[in-house]
Amino acid sequence: MQWAHRKCQLLQCLFCLSPPSCERQGTRWTCAVQPQASRKPGRRNREALLKTMSITGLKKKQPKMFKVKVTTMDAEMEFNCEMKWKGKDLFDLVCRALGLRESWFFGLQYCAKGMGTWLKMEKKVLDQDVPKEDPVRFNFLVKFYPEKVEEELLQEITQHLFFLQVKKQILNEEIYCSPEVTVLLASYAIQAKYGDYDPDLHKPGFLVPEELLPKRVLRQYQMTPDMWEERITAWYACHRGIARYEAEMNYLKIAQDLEMYGVNYFPIAQKKNHTEFLLGVDAKGVHVYSINNRFSPNKSFEWSSIRNISYTEKELTIKPIDKKEDVFKFFSSQPKVNKLIMQLFIGNHDLFMRRRRVDPIEIQQMKAQAREEKARKKMEHQRLAREKQLREEAERAKDELERRLFEVEDEARQAHEARRRSEATAELLAEKAQIAEEEAKLLAQNAAEAEEQRQRLELAALKTKEEKRLMEHKMREAELIAMTLVKESDRRAKEAEHLKQDLHVAREAEEKAKQKLQEVSRSRPATPHPPKLLPALTVDAEKGSTKLDLRDIDLKRLSLEIERERLDYLDKSRKFEDRLKELKSEIQTLKLEEKQASFLSHWNEVLGALDRSSAKLCKVPLWMKALEVDFLESLQRPFLETPLCVTDDGSMPNAPVADAPLQTDSLVASHVGTGARRHIKVQQHKTDVIYI
Repeated sequence: MQWAHRKCQLLQCLFCLSPPSCERQGTRWTCAVQPQASRKPGRRNREALLKTMSITGLKKKQPKMFKVKVTTMDAEMEFNCEMKWKGKDLFDLVCRALGLRESWFFGLQYCAKGMGTWLKMEKKVLDQDVPKEDPVRFNFLVKFYPEKVEEELLQEITQHLFFLQVKKQILNEEIYCSPEVTVLLASYAIQAKYGDYDPDLHKPGFLVPEELLPKRVLRQYQMTPDMWEERITAWYACHRGIARYEAEMNYLKIAQDLEMYGVNYFPIAQKKNHTEFLLGVDAKGVHVYSINNRFSPNKSFEWSSIRNISYTEKELTIKPIDKKEDVFKFFSSQPKVNKLIMQLFIGNHDLFMRRRRVDPIEIQQMKAQAREEKARKKMEHQRLAREKQLREEAERAKDELERRLFEVEDEARQAHEARRRSEATAELLAEKAQIAEEEAKLLAQNAAEAEEQRQRLELAALKTKEEKRLMEHKMREAELIAMTLVKESDRRAKEAEHLKQDLHVAREAEEKAKQKLQEVSRSRPATPHPPKLLPALTVDAEKGSTKLDLRDIDLKRLSLEIERERLDYLDKSRKFEDRLKELKSEIQTLKLEEKQASFLSHWNEVLGALDRSSAKLCKVPLWMKALEVDFLESLQRPFLETPLCVTDDGSMPNAPVADAPLQTDSLVASHVGTGARRHIKVQQHKTDVIYI
């Protein structure tokens, strides 16, 4: 910094002519220029100053320069450096370019022989093992980690650089993290990048899981990118209202609890040329791990318990404060590794001791400024949140007003069309009103006629009810007559059976008498004619003829009685047939009247009741079915099949019935089967059938 001090001595402020005052604080030079408000720069003084600067610039030789390219976590910067610059000069230039004041956490790293090496501050840049290339490349990275990020990281740029580097280490699997925690960390990273979640802006597919989750986690679960995006978005939506710096701080607070956070691992051995352990260095101390386990250390040395650390080319020795504990010695593979380990030992121990001391004024000022900055940003964030909320409410109100305006315009258009239609409708209604008046008159006349028709139908319904009642009475009378006929037929059948038995007995007697006469006639010529026996035979012959005459007379009398009873039965059958015809005609008349009155719905129930009652009349009563077989047999046996008739020779030939059979349209007797039920079917037309 001496060249800067000399340059400061040569220059004077352009706005005031007071000489600069420079102070040296450690290895840094601070220029404090106190402007004088009372003195204003004059034109003559300004020209003299410019002349002096031009003369000095001509006399001074331009130093040799080399190019440097510094890559941070989110940017690349190029600088022109002097050949004699030390590592501290380049580091301070980068920190000034970034606006970084918490420089003790960072360092410049370069690659030498395949191993990352930190640039030393006290040596010249070109005197170190930097790559011989143009421009020389360095990486600006975090070198030392804090114990508590929330208390030690003051500047937002410091916090942002930490966030980017820890995020990269997690994605590169340098720091192990469980799948659940990686999803949560990814949601905070998205909140820091995109702000609050907006469903209208953040459509499905705006996330790339490969840029947010380690490949190990993606391979561990068989999930599609859409499924990962859905999981991350669910957490992302819960972070609404969190500012960018708050999201990054939450990310770091979760990451600092991971086992591998802030630990630099080096392969070591307690014997030469054997790699047995891993040495881990972090902000809390030194730890020894096994090769296959980087989470749980086998032995730990906190910085407060270490008395001394020394090293040779390949051997390092850690001496604890407690003399009872053993001294820990180990070997590394290369001397450069030992130097790198010592650098980390010294830097972490210095920061450890610095945290336990009272903060210097500069740090106190930085903390105060950081608190003020956080409070200001918080207020600004709250103000922006309120403005955003008000803007959203205003937009919603605007949308609502536009919607209501559209609805009002639509309603007005509909009202205009409705008014035009109503005018046309009014004209039509005026015409229809006249037609309606005329129709009303016609309807009044039709109503009067309908009322008269209704009254007539009511009278007809009453009449129909009375006729129905009479019809039911007549049907009951018909059933009684049928029962009487059935009983009479049973009685006649029994009498006919008795007569048949008597006739059979008479025929047997007649046969016996004939046989005796034949025997007598055959025996007359051979037999002598005694005088005493002749009178006896004569008497016997007379008695036989008398008996035959008496039996012939009884048979004739019985035949006459049977014929008379048959005629009486036929007469009663004709009367019953006439009665059935009258009943059918009355039923037909009722049907016609019901059809005429069917157009009124009020009387549909009455007509249905009449139909059901008529159907009941037409059905065969149960008590009639039991008497049908005997009644038909009694009708057929004595009258229809073979009426009794005695001839002169005493035989009974089959003779047809004298009277004509019943007509088919009035009475038909049919057999259902041998020994089965028989019924009488009364039929006048093909569609009218009544079973009795």
